[in-house]
Formats: sequence, structure tokens, C-alpha cells
Amino acid sequence: MARPPARRSGHQALVLRQDPDRAEDFAVLLVDPAYREGLTLPGGSAEQDELPHLAARRHLETETGLVLALRTILTVDYVPAAEFPEGVNFVYAGGLLTHRQADAVDRHQPPPDIRGLHWVPRSGLREVMAEDQYHRAEDAWDAWEHGAGLPLLIRGVPVPVG
Repeated sequence: MARPPARRSGHQALVLRQDPDRAEDFAVLLVDPAYREGLTLPGGSAEQDELPHLAARRHLETETGLVLALRTILTVDYVPAAEFPEGVNFVYAGGLLTHRQADAVDRHQPPPDIRGLHWVPRSGLREVMAEDQYHRAEDAWDAWEHGAGLPLLIRGVPVPVG
């Protein structure tokens, strides 16, 4: 980054589907970014003055083809300045996909900076994700499982459906 921001705002989505091999289990959608090691939740940084949930939605659509209403924050991860600017990352609930939505993801051609899309069961996350990404995904999954998400507010008003 030539002129990195003082603080970055990252926005990712936790998207699940039934595991096709084990219907009683779920798998999470992960992307394989060319610019870092390990798989991550779909998402990226917000642009200046971009609403947070719309940044998550934009990245999710570009990377996976999905357009989902992202109104619930599952986890917030503060990242102190080190090799990148200080950051705050939000993970939104993308929910459980229908079979039709999951099939559309499987047919989607991601942009060149994404090497591929992967469905990974919870038990396999630690093996394919960097430690910080794994803990973020695991915390978000736990919050989703227990209905512990927080609503997204903009100037004190809940974000409407859609």
C-alpha cells in the first residue's frame, strides 16, 4: 500500500450449507486469495464512506456470486498494527444457503485474485486457515449456532431488510 489508511475496516461473511457428504453437518464457504496463505471467509476492506454491510455484500458478490442481506454481526476482531495498518474486522451472518444458492456458488467464476472457492466442514477449518482467520471463523460460527449475533445499526437505526 502506497498510502495505507490509519485504520482499516474489514468485512467478511459466514455462509453455510449442508455438507453434501454428511447431511447432519454444515460446511462453510471459504475463498483462496492469491495475495495471502490459507483460506479465508469471503470479504475485504470497505471503501471510504461505504456502509459496512454493503462492503461485505460487495465482496461476497464479487468473490462468490452470492447477494445476501447481511444485517447481523457475529463477531468483531481487532487487529493491532503490525505488517498492515490497525484494523477492525466484522463477520456478518450470511446464513444457511439453499441447494440452488450453493449450486450457483459452485458454478461461479471468482475474480483473478481469488484462486478458488471451497466448502469446508467445521472440523477441517484449522487445517486450511491461518490461525487468526481460523479463530475469527470459529467465533463467528459459534455465535451463529447460538443466535448470539448483534444487529447492525447505522446512526442508531437498524439496517432494513434487503
